[in-house]
Amino acid sequence: MPPASAMKIFVLDTNVILHDSNSIHHFGENDIVIPITVLEELDNFKKGNESLNFHAREFARTVDSLSSDMLFGDGVSIGPRLGRICIRMEGQFDEKLAANFTEKKPDHQILNTAYQVAMEHPERLTILVTKDVNLRVKAKAVGLMSQDYKNDHVSDVQRLYTGTRIIDHIDGELITEMYKPPYEFPADQLNADPALTPNEYLILRSEHKSALAAYDEELNLIRHVDKIPAFGITPRNSEQTFALDAILNDRVRLITLTGRAGTGKTLLALAGALKRKKSYRQILMARPIVALSNKDIGYLPGDIQSKLDPYMKPLFDNLGVIEHAEGSTKRSQVAKLLDDKILVIEPLSYIRGRSLVKTCFIIDEAQNLTPHEIKTIITRAGEGTKIIFTGDIFQIDHPYLDSHSNGLSYLIEKMCGQRIYAHINLTKGERSELADLAGSIL
Repeated sequence: MPPASAMKIFVLDTNVILHDSNSIHHFGENDIVIPITVLEELDNFKKGNESLNFHAREFARTVDSLSSDMLFGDGVSIGPRLGRICIRMEGQFDEKLAANFTEKKPDHQILNTAYQVAMEHPERLTILVTKDVNLRVKAKAVGLMSQDYKNDHVSDVQRLYTGTRIIDHIDGELITEMYKPPYEFPADQLNADPALTPNEYLILRSEHKSALAAYDEELNLIRHVDKIPAFGITPRNSEQTFALDAILNDRVRLITLTGRAGTGKTLLALAGALKRKKSYRQILMARPIVALSNKDIGYLPGDIQSKLDPYMKPLFDNLGVIEHAEGSTKRSQVAKLLDDKILVIEPLSYIRGRSLVKTCFIIDEAQNLTPHEIKTIITRAGEGTKIIFTGDIFQIDHPYLDSHSNGLSYLIEKMCGQRIYAHINLTKGERSELADLAGSIL
């Protein structure tokens, strides 16, 4: 065990616990301080079925299991090879902070607690851990070290798995084999470096020929990937072709599609699910409700359905594209699927607690989910269920998430290499020339 002076003191903000109720177990042998203000704020989140409510309740149970007379004094041990945790009562507001910050604001009370701990233990490094960027800036302004909670951060989003690879200088005979039955060849003949990832998609190019392919790890084969339309939607580029192939592959049970607006992520997911509708009892589409302004759902007029409609509108827009793809026949099929509740569009919060069997579950805007929320959704999957996450990891509306900490990035990094998982990063905009131009230069 390191000397006491080498161990750090971490003061946790409320949003860290609401992000991960198990966070206190991820600071090694360092000590943890929970300001009493944090417990008061957590008390406001106890009731409800959202992820925040789960974390608030779970943390309360954890603290209760550690309770002793020492919890509000020197603290108690969190567990073997872990530090101690204590609840810190609110003290007198420091004069230095009082001159610049309002005392009644919870963030400032937490900042004051962290500052007092730092003053009382000059021999140790005190760090305020918060996912609030503004609070981190305020802490640094008063000379207090502050960090984001990084236990579930992706180390480098620029090097995140893309799901596709271009391989040049391929023997022309191998590519010729891709266009003849059985439209495949042994993967050993490719000599790919680095080694191929299960369900990785390939653009194979020789001097005069090219082919789209995928690596089948189970059979150790490179198979040809053809451009196949789905419910009136035809892929417009190689990435869309790969995405639709993964969606239609019954052996792939988990798919992530990333890319900026207009690349066709949601449209392809829905079209592929509708093409395979006989394989599922239900097709569910959902998205997290994250307002783009400072007004939340409660400010909108009307009943609950009226409040939810604006958030679900983008999903219906994609459905409208499919409805008009091949005329009245497709429109009547889609309308019947909606009427029969085979195709259902709901807010993500309505899905919590359910067990999904033989369901194709499409989650749009998944970059606004935390890693824990992503895990909660996937663990809902029963036998025969396929889950498709779509989103843009660089366009995040959640106040405490970024491209490194959102659940979609975390999922891609952790699932890469799994036999039943496929990922495609779509880069080519296909919505319109105007939309693609705006996405590139604005």
